[in-house]
Amino acid sequence: MDALKFFQKSSGKWRSQRTTHHLAFRRAEIGDSEIYVEALESDNPKIVEICQMHDVDPASAVGGAFVSWDGSMAWDKEDENHSGTTVFALVPEKDNPREGILLRERGYAEIVPIAGRYYIDNDDALVLITEYETMSTIERFWFANPNLRLRTSTVQRFGGFNTATFCAEMRREDESESNEETNNISPLNMGYSITGW
Repeated sequence: MDALKFFQKSSGKWRSQRTTHHLAFRRAEIGDSEIYVEALESDNPKIVEICQMHDVDPASAVGGAFVSWDGSMAWDKEDENHSGTTVFALVPEKDNPREGILLRERGYAEIVPIAGRYYIDNDDALVLITEYETMSTIERFWFANPNLRLRTSTVQRFGGFNTATFCAEMRREDESESNEETNNISPLNMGYSITGW
């Protein structure tokens, strides 16, 4: 498993359920979203464009993903919006395809172009570490089965304010039905996801 294969395995439509723990307030907030993931090859114009945005040679990227999402959270105000799109480009280490730099069109915690680190851990989970000007985030994604992806995320602001999020992302029925025919695997009936995407 490498990061590009992880994105390829994630391709499709997902229903995400999420719980965010606001640690400073000792309260939890629930939400949900619809997520679409499309794996991109290295020569895709979106990958080339994001590499150029970060002044990185496009030839060093192995591919990436386009992600869109549309969601809501329980404490939303009328003008709050949890919809958007982003592009990820993977630039692996020369001697290790399981880790490298992840270029983003927009970050998880801040809506700015950002470059972070990624690696595939010993359990074949994808871990993303991103440092922003005012905060840092750690995200971990893994598959319980082909139709259920789980995610955890922590956000630490430099003033000490923290949130922790757990998500369960279930492949949409129209996607899972074709998966069941080929893999004979039924999706687990579990709730829940995180996301900036």
